[in-house]
Amino acid sequence: MTSGYRPLVFAHRGGADALPEHTLGAYLRALEDGVDGLECDVRLTRDGHLVCVHDRRLNRTSNGKGLVSRRTLAQLDEFNYGSWHPGYPADEELPDLSRLLTLERLLEAVVDSGRPVRLLIETKHPSRYGAEVERRLVRMLRRFGLAEPKPDDPVQVTVMSFAALALRRIRAQAPGVPTVYLLELLPPGVGKGKLPFGARIAGPGVDLVRSRPGLLPAMRAAGHRTYVWTVNEPDDLELVLQHRVDGVISDRPKFVLERLAQM
Repeated sequence: MTSGYRPLVFAHRGGADALPEHTLGAYLRALEDGVDGLECDVRLTRDGHLVCVHDRRLNRTSNGKGLVSRRTLAQLDEFNYGSWHPGYPADEELPDLSRLLTLERLLEAVVDSGRPVRLLIETKHPSRYGAEVERRLVRMLRRFGLAEPKPDDPVQVTVMSFAALALRRIRAQAPGVPTVYLLELLPPGVGKGKLPFGARIAGPGVDLVRSRPGLLPAMRAAGHRTYVWTVNEPDDLELVLQHRVDGVISDRPKFVLERLAQM
């Protein structure tokens, strides 16, 4: 690895390989392991709360069923969000690995951590609540003093989405907050280094990076930073480091940190 170069390392969903994703316990563990930042997904509940859940449905990551958007926060909080995961120690009382995580609780934990943290927040679309997702998010960021970032602020928030319209909303409501345009496929024009209006950072998946070797060089030539997801394997890490990406988003952030320490 080139001397002086080191990408930011983000714990994807809190480091979903080792502990149940989107649980406070996973995020706290990632901070203890020394990550630069955390990544989370947010959805709106029926009564307007932002919760950290990736899927539209509850089935995969809880003992509940049905759509997140059709339930209230109180109803969602009745389920266990950790026992499905092989890393969950079922013989112990670990509420931080079981309870639904709201974005508010995650922000409180990050602010209270007493250390610099970069938080990537992905707004999930399509959503029945449309633009309300970004409106609620910006309102909460303002409440925590995170909507108008300064370079020396210990907590820095970046908003990500696969939906270009969502990023335009963030740009309009909180123009100082950086934005990442997530890419699984390559829309017309993007491969030449262009990003949609409102997007400032490219966020391609590692499979797209492999299939389109010219993508990251084009983004760098256009002056865009790049955060790549989800980098879990040694070969994938080697690939993105060769391209000198700015951020590595991984389910195995401890593995990434250990590899970087050896270089």
